[in-house]
Amino acid sequence: MDAPRPRRQLVDTPPLDPRLYEPTAERPLRAKARVLANHIRIEPHHHDWGQLVFSVTGVTRVSAGLSTFIVPPSRAVWIPPRRVHSVTAVEQADLRTLYLHQAVVPDSAAWQECRVLEVSPLLRELVLQLATDPDAPSTNEIDERREHHIAALVLDELQRARPLRLGVDLPQDKRLLALCEAILDDPARHANLDGWAAESGASPRTVARLFRQELGTSFAQWRQQVLLARALSMAARKRPMSHIAAELGYASASAFTAMVTRAVGMPPSRFFAEA
Repeated sequence: MDAPRPRRQLVDTPPLDPRLYEPTAERPLRAKARVLANHIRIEPHHHDWGQLVFSVTGVTRVSAGLSTFIVPPSRAVWIPPRRVHSVTAVEQADLRTLYLHQAVVPDSAAWQECRVLEVSPLLRELVLQLATDPDAPSTNEIDERREHHIAALVLDELQRARPLRLGVDLPQDKRLLALCEAILDDPARHANLDGWAAESGASPRTVARLFRQELGTSFAQWRQQVLLARALSMAARKRPMSHIAAELGYASASAFTAMVTRAVGMPPSRFFAEA
């Protein structure tokens, strides 16, 4: 099975110098601001500290371990210490990243795994105040006393943040992983398994077997999860239903509504509101 050839290529960029924002025992929370252009990806890396990623505008995709998360501005991804991860801009994203020293990372089991958290208006504003631009550190200094107070409020808000299920599982098989990455990059490029199989250079039967073996699901069910995650990110930005349906390859809003209703047992308006 050859690697798929996605039409929209990702451009890797290295993470910023960690010495600019590494949290310490004296300053346990640090935050930075960074703009990622469309389809720019911060290459896989890891830190000794915990990390919270969200965007002020734009949608990001965070991949860590065997999961990937498509995240709109109202959501954030928590990444525990030493977990290898990458961040991709699905569209241009004004990114904010919060770093937590190990001493202040909650020790419950839930915080040892990646997960999506709801970003409250207060948490959003606190991180905006804390974040600095690493390209212009001299103009972004924050009073240490003020930083201490903001950090305490951030930690309290994180403990209160509601977890949400927005992840999509990824396979370990490198051949299938390449295909899944292509689907995540542009899920509407092909409408069925035959199209994706042809692009990957494998037979539909082979691709279907790999999905069952690696992910315990069918290709259609896995792709449906990708479409739902992408739809959620667009709905969070108040995109109209007709726009969401068209971008995801559906002929009409009614066809998209039927898919969502079959998948989750409720119409999109209710599903998006609850999610």
